[in-house]
Amino acid sequence: MWSSARDVAAGDLVIIWQTRELIQPLLITPGKDLNSRFGYYRHADLVGIPYGSKVGSRNGKGFIHVLRPTPELWTMALPHRTQILYLADIAFITSWLDIKRGSSVIEAGTGSGSFSHSIARTIGSVGHLWSYEFHEARANKAREEFSLHGMADIVTLTHRNVCKDGFTVEDTVDAVFLDLPAPWDAIEHAKKALKKTSPTRICCFSPCMEQVLRTVSALNDSGFTDITMFETLLRPHEVHQLSLQPLTLAVEKLKKLEQKREDKRQHQIARSSKRKRDDLQETDADNVGGKRLRTQESGDEDVSIRDIPDAVVDPGQSANQPSPIKLSVSKVSPDVRGHTSYLTFARLVPTAPSKSVAIQE
Repeated sequence: MWSSARDVAAGDLVIIWQTRELIQPLLITPGKDLNSRFGYYRHADLVGIPYGSKVGSRNGKGFIHVLRPTPELWTMALPHRTQILYLADIAFITSWLDIKRGSSVIEAGTGSGSFSHSIARTIGSVGHLWSYEFHEARANKAREEFSLHGMADIVTLTHRNVCKDGFTVEDTVDAVFLDLPAPWDAIEHAKKALKKTSPTRICCFSPCMEQVLRTVSALNDSGFTDITMFETLLRPHEVHQLSLQPLTLAVEKLKKLEQKREDKRQHQIARSSKRKRDDLQETDADNVGGKRLRTQESGDEDVSIRDIPDAVVDPGQSANQPSPIKLSVSKVSPDVRGHTSYLTFARLVPTAPSKSVAIQE
């Protein structure tokens, strides 16, 4: 689909990664410049560098990464002409529709082409994707992108209202994906396009439950089976690395803390005994029966744990102690990504030949 060379060349489409939220496609055209809040870059400086390189700006304001395009990166960087499908839904749909290398697939609702790029990679050069778009301007723009990305031989894009006029193929495809406002109007047309000789599958992408209900009714009426609906939600995990001390170091540290507490306790006992002896030896006749006001001497101040020196450790012994253990842990993010759409799946099983046909054969 895209360039498979090791280095970037003039005319290549690359993905410029600036931050997680700022990813953009760039067509390398010597003589042009790229300006962003992370600096100033000349296209000519990017020619000849390996894909994946980190490039510093000419004015020292930052850096970018130059990446080779993939369907996943294209989904994150493409210019949005419509609401698009994201990776979680694309992967789930591809799996349930059993799309693989060599499959023949129909997509109704090309939109921005996010789903088209992933399916084109999956089916490869031996498969084919028929894509249909109702909006003429979007269809023309998507056709330009497919040609630029080397997908013209894999994808056939048609400007057509499939709900009214149907598809351009019959008894041909293994799977149908409908991303339409009214998918129930295209169910019968999809049934004609699916192969009659093997089990086939269909998926409808609908944002509202009312659309799902009407779609399920249409699927039942058209003879589809195994009708089921899913909703895909993302729950990110935050991964951190912790440094854990070996058990021997932890035990040694606890022993030192216990020794410090014991030393402090013995010191307090000694001070208390000394004060009692001083009280018995020194009395004031004017304060008979009362308590003498005590003043702390500078030598009897409380001693903090920090003031007690650590136990002396043999330098040769510390060198033999095991190093801390690195442990990767994940924490589930409390925020869950919002609803995108409901995915309604169904299967179409070929009908058995009638008895009269079987007898004639």
